[in-house]
Amino acid sequence: GKGVRPRITQYRKILEVVDGLRIPGHLAGLAPRPWELEQRANQSQSEDPNVLLAQGGAGLWDIAEWLRRTEMSSISSATLESIEQGIDQLARAYPYANADYLHQRTRSGLQYVTKQLEGRMTLRQHRELLVHTGWLFLLNACVQYDRGQREAANLSKAAALRIGEEVGHGEIKAWAWEIEAWFALTQHRWQDMLNAVEAGHAADQTHSVGVQLYAHKARAAARMGDARMVRDSLDAGRARLDRLPRPDHPEHHFIIDPDKWDFYEMDAYRLLGDDERAADHARSVIRISTGPDGTEISPMRAAEARLTLGVAAARTGDLDEAIYMANKALEADRKSLPSLLLVANELDKELRSRYPRETATRDFHERILSIKRGASTPELPF
Repeated sequence: GKGVRPRITQYRKILEVVDGLRIPGHLAGLAPRPWELEQRANQSQSEDPNVLLAQGGAGLWDIAEWLRRTEMSSISSATLESIEQGIDQLARAYPYANADYLHQRTRSGLQYVTKQLEGRMTLRQHRELLVHTGWLFLLNACVQYDRGQREAANLSKAAALRIGEEVGHGEIKAWAWEIEAWFALTQHRWQDMLNAVEAGHAADQTHSVGVQLYAHKARAAARMGDARMVRDSLDAGRARLDRLPRPDHPEHHFIIDPDKWDFYEMDAYRLLGDDERAADHARSVIRISTGPDGTEISPMRAAEARLTLGVAAARTGDLDEAIYMANKALEADRKSLPSLLLVANELDKELRSRYPRETATRDFHERILSIKRGASTPELPF
């Protein structure tokens, strides 16, 4: 077998990310990094405020001069706009684009944007750039988690939360908590999940992220067997969704649209054992996830819908249908491993309890195990 790979300690990995992206130490909760101190040392003595004050430099302490300086900028509004468009395109490509491609693009986005932060700019531009960085970290967290890079995903999510706090951006903070809730869901930490949902609601009350938080609460409640909380959460989420305008770009990862709602109801009803309703919603999800030309626009959602149909079929005694759906689900190119495995494990349990002696059951179980083994390969630092 392979030798045990030494684990990179969390702290060293944080430093690598912080230095690689040139994130100032204070933003990551660390002391100033060596390269920051070098930069400061290089700024000549004459700029030291103590020296200037001692010399009484009356001319320099002129209000008009200060104001002029705060408005000087080496970044154009066109650059800021193109960064925003780039992030928007990445978020809209998230549901179907190749995960490695997304990962690469998000990383180069982070490198580019954090490099821009070193230039001269107005306070407003600085805040705007930090907000862009926050969205990129959120996207990075999702893509890393989809690829099975748990530690890296946690770092990206924490970075987004810090930036959200730094610039007072409720929606970014709420999405960071939403991502934390999803991590907790796929790791079976129900109470952590409920806490993350509450923190997300506290951070933002006005955007569609709240809809997703209610959906998560329903999913946690269903796994805890609390049918009443499931229905209350779904009702609250639906009510919030109905108050929001219909989005221009429903595929945008950080905008919840009515079509995603079927997906959450499907998940909740499957867990409550309401197979008929779960299957209805699952068929609807597959229909919505397929474009007019037959290409899948939301392959990850469609895969979970197929697993749901598999669970429903297994429970009603149709083993062939269950296995057919299960295999089709696992064939998807674009997958979010943690979410897929969560539902695949449910199907695995159903098959093993109902059809323990069938070869198909053993084969499916083996397939799940090999996916899990593949997902636990050592991570890259990013």
